[in-house]
Amino acid sequence: MKVTDAEQLAHSWQLALRAERKSPQTLKTYGDGVAQFLAYCAEHEVDPMSRSSLNLFTAHLLDRGAAASTARARQLAVRRFSAWLVEEGEISADPFLGVKAPKLDERVIEPLTSEELRGLLKACIPPKGATPTEALRHRRDEAMLRLMLESGMRAGEVVALQLADVDLAGGVATVTRGKGGKGRVVPFGPEVALAIDRYLRLRRGHRLADRTDLWLGDRGKGFSYDALHKTLAMRAQQAGIVGFHPHKLRHTAAHRWLAAGGSESGLMAVAGWTRPDMLMRYTKAQASARAAEEARSLNLGEL
Repeated sequence: MKVTDAEQLAHSWQLALRAERKSPQTLKTYGDGVAQFLAYCAEHEVDPMSRSSLNLFTAHLLDRGAAASTARARQLAVRRFSAWLVEEGEISADPFLGVKAPKLDERVIEPLTSEELRGLLKACIPPKGATPTEALRHRRDEAMLRLMLESGMRAGEVVALQLADVDLAGGVATVTRGKGGKGRVVPFGPEVALAIDRYLRLRRGHRLADRTDLWLGDRGKGFSYDALHKTLAMRAQQAGIVGFHPHKLRHTAAHRWLAAGGSESGLMAVAGWTRPDMLMRYTKAQASARAAEEARSLNLGEL
């Protein structure tokens, strides 16, 4: 199969994914993965339906410094694409069936410290004399940060929130369609409610105030997944935080939940995890901290 043919079929695959009601983030992840793979095949003049091409592409990503999780996601996108091609009768057999995914690094992701959290929130305080547009931007970012830090919601879930999904009086947000198409209700406290209310009062003066989306851009636009990454990265930079990624807020939320005495089952329900192994990926730092504390209490170093 030629790369140009595969590119045309990739557009059809995107239509099929939309028909399956895949989330916007899934569409982007799969689309980016296949697009990068086909670009690699075109540049190196290799067959996009060759097993060796996918292995070379994966090695290429890792050699250029991509995380194993990134290479794994890109490879998975290509494999899902090839499986769809078989289902649609575009190819007779899946050439990538049984291809091994890169082994994920067992990294411990440290949560944000209390000092870093204070710095993030301080960066969201509107300066004196701020215009309504500037104030809206600050209050929006504060509301998003507080919601993500308390609820552990995914970035894509936060971006997708609608006005009707948030009940300030009841202190709950409804994730109508989380990862895997599963919805859930997420509780939040009065500080989060106050932050969202401050944003909503400014939102009423936005020229797109009639839209149903909860979050609006500060330049008369809507608010996208990429916009969330960009604006929170800017706040992190202002707070002097190195190596920030919005997903780190989810790790921090999980860490703070357990540190406050919350149950693992409760955390799974709030965060939207269905498997215990997913919980462990996010709470390794907490487990390490507990183990260190237990070791100190038992004087295990004094042997």
